[in-house]
Amino acid sequence: MYVVVGGSALLVIVTVASVLAPLLALDLYTPPVAAWWTVFTAVVVQGIPFLVLGTLVSAAIGALVPERVFGRLLPRSPALAVPLAGAAGVVLPGCECASVPVAGSLMKRGVAPAAALAFLLSAPAINPVVLVATSIAFPGNPDLVLARLVASLATAVVMGWLWARFGREEWLRLPKARAASTSPESRGQTFRAGLQHDFLHAGGFLVVGAAAAATFNIAVPRSVLDAFTGSAWLAVLLLAVLAVVLCVCSEADAFVAASLTGFPPTALLAFMVVGPMVDLKLIALQAGTFGRAFAVRFSAATWVVAVTSSVLVGWWLL
Repeated sequence: MYVVVGGSALLVIVTVASVLAPLLALDLYTPPVAAWWTVFTAVVVQGIPFLVLGTLVSAAIGALVPERVFGRLLPRSPALAVPLAGAAGVVLPGCECASVPVAGSLMKRGVAPAAALAFLLSAPAINPVVLVATSIAFPGNPDLVLARLVASLATAVVMGWLWARFGREEWLRLPKARAASTSPESRGQTFRAGLQHDFLHAGGFLVVGAAAAATFNIAVPRSVLDAFTGSAWLAVLLLAVLAVVLCVCSEADAFVAASLTGFPPTALLAFMVVGPMVDLKLIALQAGTFGRAFAVRFSAATWVVAVTSSVLVGWWLL
């Protein structure tokens, strides 16, 4: 029922905004307003179908696939478990909001923290929904899709290995275990709750991200952008920081990236690699789940590794 109510409320808001915004734009019509509305609408309309698909799959996995399955499939050795867990993100979609509690649950079930963290980073970054959305956002550019896959997977694996080598137990506060239920009613409630949370939460960030991207395109003077786009390094750093601030859902960030015209491909790659792994909402979620000491260290290291991986892969493939 909550899903229906929440979805209906969101549908009403979107419908009202779609009807009233053009009328308001007619009263306040200027070329910048028209351009802002065009970019905003394009990002939201293109991103919503993939957001819906991603949250459906993520909720189904959370409700139907027991976490202990991952523990049985992964090797005991963290050195071998990390790349396997990272590669699992290719076939097991999940949004970044859901990946944090799933990773905590995996750790409580005996999965090595390094492997669970590799899955936490890879699942929202390289799953099929994200890769298909990227290919549609950048038609005729398969190299960028491949670069996103390689750079994101490399970041997840490297961070897993770094945690296995340098991570300390006192930095990581494991969440309390919850009793699992296998009843159909409980699974249905888990599916509905996961779907409601992921769609409404990620959908809100999609709208905010689209508005921020449109505002960025219109409000920032071209001369300022030229100062960054003229330097590949500055462009990469700017979009890597922007990805942290915008908090765009991974199923829709490719459409936001495609709207940031004028930036080199490597900078757009950095935006799409960093966003699903390090942003403000993820830092908050990690701090609440694993503790502030973990979130600060892990997020900072992930940002550096993601930017470095994007630059290297972009130089190689783009």
